Amino acid sequence: MKKLTKILTAFVLVASMNTGCAQTKKVVQLSDDERMEWWRDAKFGMFIHWGAYSIIGGERGEKIAGGGAEWAMDKLDYTIEEYEKFPAMFNPELFNADDWVKMAKDAGMKYIVITSKHHDGFGLWDSKVSDYDIMDASPFKRDIIRELAEASRKQGIRFGVYHSIVDWHHPQAQGNLFPNYNAGQKDQTVVNPEFPQYYKNYLKPQVKELLTNYGDIDIVWFDGDWIADYTTEMGKDMYGFIREMQPNTIINNRVDKGRKGMEGMDREGNFAGDFGTPEQEIPATGIAEDWEACMTMNGTWGYKPDDTKWKSSEDLIQKLVDIVSKGGNFLLNIGPDGYGRFPSQSIRRLKALGEWTDANGEAVYGAKASPFDMPEWGRYTSKDGVIYAHIFNWPEDGKLKLNKAIKLKNASMLTNAATLKTQSTADGIVVELPTEKPDSEVIVLKLEI
Repeated sequence: MKKLTKILTAFVLVASMNTGCAQTKKVVQLSDDERMEWWRDAKFGMFIHWGAYSIIGGERGEKIAGGGAEWAMDKLDYTIEEYEKFPAMFNPELFNADDWVKMAKDAGMKYIVITSKHHDGFGLWDSKVSDYDIMDASPFKRDIIRELAEASRKQGIRFGVYHSIVDWHHPQAQGNLFPNYNAGQKDQTVVNPEFPQYYKNYLKPQVKELLTNYGDIDIVWFDGDWIADYTTEMGKDMYGFIREMQPNTIINNRVDKGRKGMEGMDREGNFAGDFGTPEQEIPATGIAEDWEACMTMNGTWGYKPDDTKWKSSEDLIQKLVDIVSKGGNFLLNIGPDGYGRFPSQSIRRLKALGEWTDANGEAVYGAKASPFDMPEWGRYTSKDGVIYAHIFNWPEDGKLKLNKAIKLKNASMLTNAATLKTQSTADGIVVELPTEKPDSEVIVLKLEI
């Protein structure tokens, strides 16, 4: 993906999170590689889709929203007036930011990205630009973005916000398109001539609030770039606008207009953004540019109890390994309910992911893409001159055939460091595995070369 290069000053003034007021501090601008280093090493993050739609659960009477439950306003044909009753009911008294962050951290996740505003236009922070937010339109009256930002920093987790360019509530954006708020996704002739005013007087000021009132925002994750009203000039302007406020933040490529659909990577051209965003899919092979696959645990981003098609823990762990082996990051989604609880199915999967990463994290965090083709039995990752063999399919004969190019010094089990016997053959080195398969979703060997 081509990045937009912008010259920034070495020092900028940003809001201090410690006081919650306009106190300022100097921030040293990092180079692009220095800025991206923590993200490239992190590999695993938590996506959180949460808002007033979590009350609806993707259902309206006998009608069930097709696609994601977070699209309920559009898919279930709510007028703006009808939908406004849900923010007025949104009172998630069981929400606990410290608990949420702890679950992410215990699962082995290194960063969190939460929806500050989804397409329905309802904000989860105290916005002075709008009354359609958690403090003014909801009985909850607690700044969710602030609480999660503070909890994340306290527990050593990086914090980011997802922000929708689309806004079905604002009349200068898509709020005039009822009953099909998102007609512009497929029909590029559907436009709102007042959108530039929305961009200038509403979208940018709200982004500024998030980037100046909540301390360091590590990631800004945009969505809604598909509408015709939003231009590549706006995208480049937004990218520079954010980097001037926080020069070390990381911004996804949906800030601009370059990405190729769900594939998520940029077309040829000069587009703004720091990483590609494959959605609900993993590239078949590695990609030289920075990228992050975002996925759901079942089939929807927002809370939808009717969706019971949950991916298994084994599948999710294998997806994490597959993504890392191809040089990417994995952003795995949670859709909390209207009370502020993670679904029990999600909690169980987070626990399994945490147990696996706790034992095998050495082969994931800071690891690079595999230098070899994918073997039939699993995947390779590499780090600091070591190759890690991640076994998805345990060979029935107990013999693991390695890539011919591997010049092996020593092979061992990662979790117990027991040296394994090897033999050289005409087709490459074969590792003799333990008689009994270890009880793990993915077994990892450490290959010193």
